[in-house]
Amino acid sequence: MVHFLRHIRAQHSFTGKIHLILDQAGYHRALEVKNEAKKLKIKLHYLPPCSPNLTPIERLWKVMNEYARNNRFFKGAKDFRESLYHFFKKTLPEIANLLSRRINDNFQIL
Repeated sequence: MVHFLRHIRAQHSFTGKIHLILDQAGYHRALEVKNEAKKLKIKLHYLPPCSPNLTPIERLWKVMNEYARNNRFFKGAKDFRESLYHFFKKTLPEIANLLSRRINDNFQIL
C-alpha cells in the first residue's frame, strides 16, 4: 500500500493535498500507511463500515439460509450443494412473489 501511495503522488505534478478514499481493510488503516500518506500530503478518507443488512444480495442469502441450511445436518459437501441447488431451482421460484416484502429498499428510520 505504501508503494501505491508513492505511485499516486508521482502521477500528480501539483504539490497540493491529494484526497484518497479507501475501504475499511486493515492494510489501508495500518500505521505505516497513515504515516506515509501524511508525509506525501495524501489525505486518507475511509468509507463507513459495511452494512450487510442494507445490501439486497445479503438479504437473499439470509432467505436461502432459512430454507436450505439453517437447523440442518449435512453428511458432506454433496448434500449441502444439493440443498442449495434445490433452493435456487425449486424453492426460490415458488416463493419469489413473497420476496418483495423482504428484499426491498423500504428501510425503517430510527
